[in-house]
Parts: sequence; C-alpha cells; structure tokens
Amino acid sequence: MAIKLFDSELRVMELIWQKGAIRASKIAEILGDEISWSKTTTYTVIKKCLDKGAIKRENPHFVCTALIDKSKVQLAETTEHIDKFYNGSASMLFASLVQNKKLTKNEINELKDLVSKLEE
Repeated sequence: MAIKLFDSELRVMELIWQKGAIRASKIAEILGDEISWSKTTTYTVIKKCLDKGAIKRENPHFVCTALIDKSKVQLAETTEHIDKFYNGSASMLFASLVQNKKLTKNEINELKDLVSKLEE
C-alpha cells in the first residue's frame, strides 16, 4: 500500500528528493524563504513525514533522508487521480489532457512513440 502524502508533505519530500540527505534546519530555511513557512510549521510537517515512514531521521543534526521513491509516489497519486476523476480510465484522462491544449508536432510524436511502445 502506498503512503498518502498531502501537499505540505510533498513540499518537504520534493526538497529531500532534490537534495538527498538534508538537515531539517536547511529544509526550514528553504521553505521559509520560498513559501514563508515558520520553522515550527516545517518541523511539524517533517514529523508527519517521519510518522508515515516517508523519511528517516539521522543524528546528529537531524538529517532527513527519503525512504520512498518519488516515482512510486507519482504513480500512486496518478492512479488515485485517474480512479477519482476518470473512473479508472487512463484513456479518459489522456483525452482530457489533449482536448484543451494545442500540442506541438514534437509532443504528438512523443505520444505516438509512447503508444507504439505499449503495443509491442
């Protein structure tokens, strides 16, 4: 079963995925600058990630390391979104994505390549 992460937890995880092992104080500093989170707020969200088993804490200096892969979280979130909004139909999601956006020739070719790989 996948770990369900909320938007605030994903903000913390994104930094850890980008930076690798990173001190909690550095996460607080970055998120304070980027989105005006207080240190207390950041540490609360880090604790939630720890409690869910998404990260581990290493001492000294409260270093945070990811225990879950970004790709697995993306897959779980995408699957949940498809199930919730498109009755589990990936083709309905795809139709929705391309219906309202003009695709470039390059994007169309990339999509054709993806579909052809699925047919193999």
